[in-house]
Amino acid sequence: MLLRPELHGTHGAVSSTHWLASAAGMAMLDRGGNAFDAATAAAFVIQVVEPHLNGPGGDAPILVHDAADGRVEVICGQGPMPAAATLDAFRQRGLDTVPGSGLLAACVPGAFGAWMTLLRDRGRLRVEDVLLPAIGYAEDGYPLLPRAAEMIGVMAPLFRDEWTESGRTYLDHGTAPAAGSRMRNPALGRTFRRILAEARAAGPGREAQAEAARAAFYQGFVAEAVDRYLATGEAVDATGRRNGGLLTGEDLAGWRPPVETPASFDYRGHLVHKAGPWSQGPVFLQQLALLEGFDLTAMGYGSADHLHTVVEAAKLAYADREAWYGDPAHADVPLAALLDRDYAAKRRELIGPAASGALRPGSPDGRRPYVPECLDRSGAPTGPDWLSQLHNGIPTVLLRTAAKGDTTCVTATDREGNMVVSTPSGGWLKSSPVVPGLGFPLGTRGQMAWLAEGHPNVLAPGKRPRTTLSPTLVLKEGRPYLAFGTPGGDQQDQWTLHFLLNHIDFGMAPQRATEATTFHTDHVPTSFTPRQSRPLTLVAEQGFDRAVLEELGHRGHEVREVPAQTLGKVCATGVDGDGGVVAAASPRGGQAYAVVR
Repeated sequence: MLLRPELHGTHGAVSSTHWLASAAGMAMLDRGGNAFDAATAAAFVIQVVEPHLNGPGGDAPILVHDAADGRVEVICGQGPMPAAATLDAFRQRGLDTVPGSGLLAACVPGAFGAWMTLLRDRGRLRVEDVLLPAIGYAEDGYPLLPRAAEMIGVMAPLFRDEWTESGRTYLDHGTAPAAGSRMRNPALGRTFRRILAEARAAGPGREAQAEAARAAFYQGFVAEAVDRYLATGEAVDATGRRNGGLLTGEDLAGWRPPVETPASFDYRGHLVHKAGPWSQGPVFLQQLALLEGFDLTAMGYGSADHLHTVVEAAKLAYADREAWYGDPAHADVPLAALLDRDYAAKRRELIGPAASGALRPGSPDGRRPYVPECLDRSGAPTGPDWLSQLHNGIPTVLLRTAAKGDTTCVTATDREGNMVVSTPSGGWLKSSPVVPGLGFPLGTRGQMAWLAEGHPNVLAPGKRPRTTLSPTLVLKEGRPYLAFGTPGGDQQDQWTLHFLLNHIDFGMAPQRATEATTFHTDHVPTSFTPRQSRPLTLVAEQGFDRAVLEELGHRGHEVREVPAQTLGKVCATGVDGDGGVVAAASPRGGQAYAVVR
């Protein structure tokens, strides 16, 4: 039985990880905007109402299908490392990894520029139209989510004693707010209002306004505030020491979001698009290339063969991620070879009847893979609870929550066939202090870069760290079909893969595909510090047949059950077979909502 209905409409569809964001997106469609306006407004609302998972200082890869020209493009909202981010800069501090918290891991904030680029080039509404809903929630307040309240409560001592600007932003007279209480961020409201004023001053045109807003952020008062703070400021981070940052106003001023051609793979007549290897997106495509050689439908959804085959394919694809992915502008990534069907066929032969515990990257084009030593220092440091939280770079309150929710998602489709999806993340409240006067912290995406020479993802000035953020856009017969994503860090390209397989191979409609019992492997090291891994673990939601789980145990999997409906929050929009639109949102967590009209 479905927990939520299958949603179909004729005007437009919006789905996101927060109901207020979905409502804001639909309001843009009602004002005459298109899917790009809707997604932009929803994304800015999410920056306000999910501050524990993202913010203006974070990142946002955006996949776009423009009905006007039929093209699919990627707007890269992943900013690069600062010019001063060299291996020596970290070694001189006695570090062999980039800390997952504090100021050292800050990259150029990419989200704002990416959304303004989308609005400028493809939207119909003005900056004020898409920004005013977020300003309203920042100034007038919104109900604080339980996970956000829990996180603020755990971090409150740090906010009171060390990250005092975070204390002014998130605490109420030094006290952590309760779940459901009205949360305001007047400093962020003022930041957005000042950006809006500068946009209006550029004239009535959308393009000029969007460009002025972008300039205010990257070359104006926002960049100046970041530069001023990091020039002298220091903050306690995962090392337990106070460290300054490397990011400067010059780094922001010199950056513009690239617009790129996506990676793609045709799976059973569905052309699937992902961001390039500066994201983990191609790992989704590699899994499809491996799985197209199996008859999943004949195996049956939820069978031991189904779960085993998909998990073993994921291990192989993710192993290649570890060895080969990185910013292709700075590294020679053999992407074409990794997505080649002959390469996949050879790799497919490694999927045997028993679970593998070995990390087995391949040799595309005959190259020798290199995976740096995994420095898993998962033992929590001694000290206050907040220090153990800083030690882990994910935005989750450790040991208190079963689910991983370290990202957000926004997707929209309109009746013209415009389609867009993004997984905004980074700049969350747990891992970095709020920049004075701005109302938001910087991101910590730099933690995903290696300090290992010779690796495609080695840290370097001006280079994008390989991110986990991974939205998906699918065409069918050359026409828009589905756009979807999920929170979940490294698991994003497992949970969304299951959604697509549920739909294509097992015939589930989108909403049912989001609600189906799911699973993943923790085989490869996480991209977040401290890079933990559990090579044979198969994590499964309750709901699979007991005999299936026992059979998986016999095959060598270490099965760990978690409560039902706790893995992922897939959000999807697209078109249906009658020329209308469709939307779906996972009920997991109780906050992702889809809207159609």
